[in-house]
Amino acid sequence: MPDHGPAVVLGIDFGLRRIGLASGNTLTGTAQPLETLRHDGAPFDALAPIIEAWKPRRIIVGLPLTADGSESRITKQTRAFAAELQRIRPEIPIELHDERFSSRAAEARFADARRDGRARRRDARNLDSMAAAVIVESWLAERVPA
Repeated sequence: MPDHGPAVVLGIDFGLRRIGLASGNTLTGTAQPLETLRHDGAPFDALAPIIEAWKPRRIIVGLPLTADGSESRITKQTRAFAAELQRIRPEIPIELHDERFSSRAAEARFADARRDGRARRRDARNLDSMAAAVIVESWLAERVPA
């Protein structure tokens, strides 16, 4: 799949119970939260229609490293999730991206939205998808020329 021209990328903030999703655009360098999927350890069936609908050129999976950059149990599970997704969808490149501070950035965005009247209450589903948007925007900022 060629990597030139504007494209949609799908961002995933993987969790053991929830997966936050966001769509990103390489032309604008921005991302929008989509939804959060609840799962019981097998999220691939629920992801399939989302991937079909958005037709991303690339999927960015947030890699949860510790503050010092080391790996934890969830990091290994995230790597396993990304590897299985790549096996299932070999036509779409899957890329891991450092998400160390995405949750804090998502919480700050949500707080701003509440303050501006665009959000009413703290909702973990919103935070997961906002974190996915932060991950995608971080990835886009590192790879897409301004």
